[in-house]
Amino acid sequence: MIRYTKKHSLAPALCGALAAISLSTLPGVATAQDKFPSRPVRMVVPFPPGGSNDILGRFLAQKMTDRLGQQVLVDNRAGADGIIGAEIASRATPDGHTILIISTSYTQNPAIHKLPFDPTKALIAISQIATGAIAFYTAPNLPITSIKELITATKSKPEAIRYATSGAGGVNHFAGELFNSMAGIKMVHVPYKGGGPSMVDVMSGQVEIGLGTVIQALPLIRSGKLRAFAVTTAKRSSAVADVPTISEAGVPGYEAGVFWGVLGPAGIPRPIVNQLNKEIGAILQEPEMVKRLQNEAAEPTVSTPEAFQKLILDEIQKWIKVAKETGIKAE
Repeated sequence: MIRYTKKHSLAPALCGALAAISLSTLPGVATAQDKFPSRPVRMVVPFPPGGSNDILGRFLAQKMTDRLGQQVLVDNRAGADGIIGAEIASRATPDGHTILIISTSYTQNPAIHKLPFDPTKALIAISQIATGAIAFYTAPNLPITSIKELITATKSKPEAIRYATSGAGGVNHFAGELFNSMAGIKMVHVPYKGGGPSMVDVMSGQVEIGLGTVIQALPLIRSGKLRAFAVTTAKRSSAVADVPTISEAGVPGYEAGVFWGVLGPAGIPRPIVNQLNKEIGAILQEPEMVKRLQNEAAEPTVSTPEAFQKLILDEIQKWIKVAKETGIKAE
């Protein structure tokens, strides 16, 4: 029979303490003393400054800094329809200190690009931020004032009506080609290098129709330099409430809205995902934030990680199908 002395009883405890000390020194291993965030958080924005991702990202970063007690720093990594920034975020250490702002283009890229990462596995959903609409707009003096007039004009002169977007393979291009398919017409796509140049040519009458996110076109719509005559969402945009949806204006069932959200590299511990989701959800319900987003033509959208992940997967499948049916290709 073994008799346990005080010396024996200390051995397991000492071994456990040494193991805990050893584990706590390993990189990436969380201990009970760890607190998130323990340093500044990098928010990768995969587009240039001034776009919708950047605008919403900076709003959110400011609020997250206040709530998390650590600086949330916006890091613009533009290029390749957002692919460069997304890949950078996917390769970051999965500890919550690197997050990524995405928009609908993240779910469209798999339809037209060979990606250097798996968009369904390399990054995980943290929270949706907002939803928004794309506007169909013209110069104020153009005679087309409705979706029905646009369809009639295009059918009477096939391929005579052109539509401008911020680039081939982008969210506005997808919205335009989905409209062509569902309306049974053929507007000719004219891609530009950015939303600004495309809107300039629509304002001057060089191109008949423009497609752009309401969040980007809103200042020109409000100033009367552009006239919006339809939006792409299932419901009207509160920012341009007098503008009908395409579905109610003549193409039932049409929907091609925009969403924005936050992802992180796969492997982030679930408690950190939950913490980030909780903080973002609280920010989105602050009256100041609601008003700020709505002023920018974005509707705050609180979601669970699971709900946002499902939206991403569903959208990827939707746009792969649209690309196959319409022949959309990247530049």
